[in-house]
Amino acid sequence: MPQTSSREEVIVASVMAVNSNPGWLTSDRVEALTGGHGMLNVPVVAACNAIATELRRGVSPQVKFADAVHQPIDDLLATAIDAAKDGGADGANAALIAATLLYLCGANAQVGIPAGNRKLGSSARMIAGVSRCGLAAVPTAKMNNKVSGFAAVSAVYAAMVRGELSPVNGRDIPAGIAGGVMVGHGALGEDVIFPGMAERGAAIGTQAMLDAMSGAGMPEQPFLAALFGASAILEIIHPDADVADEYGPYGKVTSAFVAGQAAARTAGLPETLHVRVTGQEIATAKVIGDLGLILKDVGGPTVIGIMALDEIIAVFEEGISGSGAGPNNPPLGHVCADAVIALLCLLQPESTQDSVAIALRERRRATSFDFEIAMTAMNIVARKATQVRTGIVTDTLISSSAPVVTRALHSRAARTYDELSAGRSVEMVVRDLDSERQLRVEARGSQHLSELEGANVSVRFTRIGKGARRSSKMAARWLAFDPALDAEVTIGAETMTLEGVVDTVIPEVAQGVGTERAPFLSALAPIASELLLAGNVIMNVTVPAAVAAAMGKASPADAAAEAQAAGIISAGIPGTKAKAEAAARIAVETLQS
Repeated sequence: MPQTSSREEVIVASVMAVNSNPGWLTSDRVEALTGGHGMLNVPVVAACNAIATELRRGVSPQVKFADAVHQPIDDLLATAIDAAKDGGADGANAALIAATLLYLCGANAQVGIPAGNRKLGSSARMIAGVSRCGLAAVPTAKMNNKVSGFAAVSAVYAAMVRGELSPVNGRDIPAGIAGGVMVGHGALGEDVIFPGMAERGAAIGTQAMLDAMSGAGMPEQPFLAALFGASAILEIIHPDADVADEYGPYGKVTSAFVAGQAAARTAGLPETLHVRVTGQEIATAKVIGDLGLILKDVGGPTVIGIMALDEIIAVFEEGISGSGAGPNNPPLGHVCADAVIALLCLLQPESTQDSVAIALRERRRATSFDFEIAMTAMNIVARKATQVRTGIVTDTLISSSAPVVTRALHSRAARTYDELSAGRSVEMVVRDLDSERQLRVEARGSQHLSELEGANVSVRFTRIGKGARRSSKMAARWLAFDPALDAEVTIGAETMTLEGVVDTVIPEVAQGVGTERAPFLSALAPIASELLLAGNVIMNVTVPAAVAAAMGKASPADAAAEAQAAGIISAGIPGTKAKAEAAARIAVETLQS
């Protein structure tokens, strides 16, 4: 390397090197995501690209009651399914992703009875070339553990066998009447049986899902419980029947809406939902009922398919599902809500790529625990998704995030150069950067929680270390596998000190010991998660390593090893050293070329 390399040359070489491969900015296995391994967020983003292109050129997403073999919605579904499959989704998961995204874009879940009847989920399943699968075999998203729709189906059938589901016993209906138009389109069916079964069945199924989740040592997931509860009864009843006027205007409200309403109410969901940024309002009952209808018809999605669905629904401001929309930053496999928000924004009249990019950036600036991390995560996922499908959605995400990423990398590179020039070590620089990351997350997270609770909430970690209870090399080396956390948490006027949060306090409280500590654990949880998942963005490690190597202070391998060892938070999972070394080597070679 020439000895005449200036400060500016070192900084530029380091920034360009680190950012030349989006995978070098994270310890998450993002290359695997482009094949659908682990999560399906990249297929979701790819499908958003495909759908945006078609809808912006005027293709209608409506499912029409037409006496025709083929409709434009079939082409849209095929395009979106192909994009998702290109990203590694299997047929059933691709069908679910495509149907859900097109539903959010305005496609109706069903239309028509009987001949000419079309359902969005069924069409997606047939186009994807997969078989139908009963809800009992469909799993929920994984929250450590997982359950299946069997809980809802079993509970609904048990009630049905006991005679507690339908308000009318089929044996009491005169012979020749049941099963035909006089019930199906008459007062008995539309006003009594169908809505009665929809309400009872959805409530029973939803409660069964909530109970099953709790019984599996999982947190209750209200959105998925309601979705599965509604879907379970829609497998049984006439799913698109009109209902009595008391539920809404004739021809506008179906049994699916009634099921969605009962499920949402049982799960404690808000009555209305609002799309982030656009503010578009939609009744929760409609969303749950329509998605329940899609789920029962779409095939057999897997755990990661349902997790992708859960992240898509993070598009709603109320935060009923998913984690990828913030305020804290999850592993990159969960990041796809920004793409769905961008898709819906780009379909608004007068929207432009620039206006949507700015809106996405400002939303993240206002809500994120760590704004730079959120935008870097967006940038990494968008750039990886372009390997599957390019389009206006990924272009918008990159336009939104690139300025923030560039500034974040440059500021770290300039700071590292100056501090190393002043005699400080790579270890000192990385430790300071990670310490500041911790303080920023604590401050922003506490502010967010205070606003949410309407009272002062403050979370401060007094110890963040490794190997809390295990002696294995992995536990001793990586923060995320056995974290040793102590914290001081304030809620209102009360402050509590918690020692051994993960290894001692949480197990005790969950088993009934010292339960007065539960609210304080709940307060620190999102902030702890942000820090324990900090391997999602590792620029605090890779940038100092690249600068040190470019300055000739250490070899790429040694600089990367020193940076990884110092980055207790950012290097919380394996993989950081290899990424840092690769970037450092490119920085050196840039100055030598």
